[in-house]
Amino acid sequence: MSNLTNFMAISNAIRSTNIHAIFRSIPSNFGAVDAGILFGSSAILYILIRRFSDRRSTPLKGPPTTFGNFLFGVLPFLRNVPDVGAVYEGWASRYGAVFSVPGLLGSRTICLTDVKAIAHFSAEETYGYVGTPPAKRFNEKLLGRGLFWAEGDSHKRQRRALNPAFSNVAIKNMTSIFFDSAYKAKAAWDAMLESSGPSEGIILEVQLWMNHISLDTIGLAGFSHDFGTLSGNTSNIASIFDAIGSKESVLDTVVFLLSLIVPIVDNVPTVRHSLLNQLTKAMQDLGNGFLETTDANADKSVIGFLMKSVSSEKISHEEVMSQIMFLIVAGYETTAISLTWALIELSRNPAIQTKLRDELLRSGDPTWEELTSHGSLLDAFTCEVLRMHPPLPEIERMAAKDDCLPLSTPIQTARGELVDTVFVRKGQYAKLSVECINRSEALWGPDAKVFNPGRWLDESNGVDQQRAQELQGYRHLLTFSDGPRICLGKVFALTEFKTVLSVLLRNFVFEFPNGPDTAIGRRMGLLPRPGVEGEAGYDVPLRIRHYVPTELA
Repeated sequence: MSNLTNFMAISNAIRSTNIHAIFRSIPSNFGAVDAGILFGSSAILYILIRRFSDRRSTPLKGPPTTFGNFLFGVLPFLRNVPDVGAVYEGWASRYGAVFSVPGLLGSRTICLTDVKAIAHFSAEETYGYVGTPPAKRFNEKLLGRGLFWAEGDSHKRQRRALNPAFSNVAIKNMTSIFFDSAYKAKAAWDAMLESSGPSEGIILEVQLWMNHISLDTIGLAGFSHDFGTLSGNTSNIASIFDAIGSKESVLDTVVFLLSLIVPIVDNVPTVRHSLLNQLTKAMQDLGNGFLETTDANADKSVIGFLMKSVSSEKISHEEVMSQIMFLIVAGYETTAISLTWALIELSRNPAIQTKLRDELLRSGDPTWEELTSHGSLLDAFTCEVLRMHPPLPEIERMAAKDDCLPLSTPIQTARGELVDTVFVRKGQYAKLSVECINRSEALWGPDAKVFNPGRWLDESNGVDQQRAQELQGYRHLLTFSDGPRICLGKVFALTEFKTVLSVLLRNFVFEFPNGPDTAIGRRMGLLPRPGVEGEAGYDVPLRIRHYVPTELA
C-alpha cells in the first residue's frame, strides 16, 4: 500500500471518527513511531481536506473559531449556558438568520433560523439530511436500528408499519387509559391529603408523579402492560432514568465529549455508561416479554399493531424490539417532562391556573372532540407549554449530499456578499435550535420570552406572530420536528397531556412552597429535565391542595 493510500485510508477513518477503522488502516509492518507519524500526518491531511471542503460551502458569518476550542467547538460552552436558545438568538441577530459556529475538529456547523431554510431542511430530512455519526452510534447502542435510527427508505418503511398504531381512531380508543392513569394519581393524592389532616395541603415532588403517570400510560397503551407505579410498585426503568442525570460526574462529561471524536472512548466504564447499559438491558428484557405474550389478533395496543406488521413482513422482529425501546423512551420521558413544565407554569401563573380551571369545570371529562380541537384555553395552554419548553431542545443532522438552502431574506456572507441561498457541502453538520426558534422575538414578537397562552386564542390577530406562521410543523412549532421525521406520536402525546391536566386541575391547586418566583433550571438527563435551582437532582416540589369552590370555602 502506497504512503498516499495509507494517508487517505487513515484520513477517511478519522473523518468517520471510527477508531477501529483507524487501527485497521495502519500497515501491520509499521512500528510504533512509524504508525504515530503516519497517524499524525493523516490527521493533518484530514484537517486540511476538511478546511478545503468547508471553503466549498457558503462562507457564513458566526462566532470565530477561537470562541470555542479546536476539538469540540462551542459544545463545552453551550453545556454550561442556562438558556441556550437565547444564545443562538443573539448569534442570529448579530450574524444573520443563517450562520455557522465552531464544530468538531475545527469544522463549522450551520445554524438555521430562517423560516424558508428551515422548511427546506425539514422536508429533506431522512434522505438529504441524516443523523450525525455520533448520534447514530448512540441511538443504535441504546435503542437499536429502529425508527429513530433509520434513514431513507428504511425509515419510510418502519414509519409506515407504525402508522396504524398512531391513527386518530387508535388513539381515540386509548383515551380511556389516559383518564385511568390521571384518576389513579388523583386517588393517591386524595388519600395523602386526607391522611395529612387539616392543613394547607401537602408538598409533593411532582416530577416523580408525572413520571409515574407517563410510564403506566405508555405501558398500558403501548404494550398492554401495567407497570403499576401509580399503585406503589417500583420500576427499574424509571429508577435508571432518574439516575442518569442526577449522577453525572466530571468524568462522564469528559468521556461524552471525547466519544464524539473517538467512539471507543464511550466504552470507558463511567457511571453514566453503566446506567445506559442497564437501561438498554432492562428495555430489552421487557421487550422480549412483550413479544412472547402478545396476541397480534387480539391486542389493540401499539405492540399489537407492530406484531401484525411482522406477520405481513413489513417489519422485522429486531426492528419491533427497537420500536418497543424507542416507544418506552419517547412515550415516558418527553411526556413526563412536558407535564412537569405544565405544573410549573400553573404555579408561576396563578391567574392562568384559575382561568383554565374555570373553563374545565364547566363540564366533566373532555370528549375526544374537545381534546383534539383548537380554540379552548386548554389547547392554548398546551401549545404555550410546548413552545416555551420543548423536551428536545435542538435537532442536528448531517448533509448526505451537496445542497442549497433557500432563504426568505438575503444574508451577508463572511466575504460581504449578499446571497439568497446557502450552499451546504456533503458531510457538513446543520442544526436547528428548537428553543431559539420557538422563542425567537423575530418570529413571535416582543413578548416571545413571556408565557402567554392568550397568543393562541386568536392567531389571526397576532400581528407580531406573522413570521412564526410561516413556519411549518405542528401549530408553527418545531417541538415535534417537521417533514418526514415529524413526531409520529404527537397526537398520542397531546391527548395524554390534555387528559391528565384536565383531571388534575379540576381537583387540585398547585403552588410553589416558596412563592411563584421560585427559580427553575435544567438538569442533564437523557433529555433535559426541570429542577429547582440550588437543589440537587430533578426535584420539583409543589404544594398540592384540594380545589374548593368559592361558595363552599
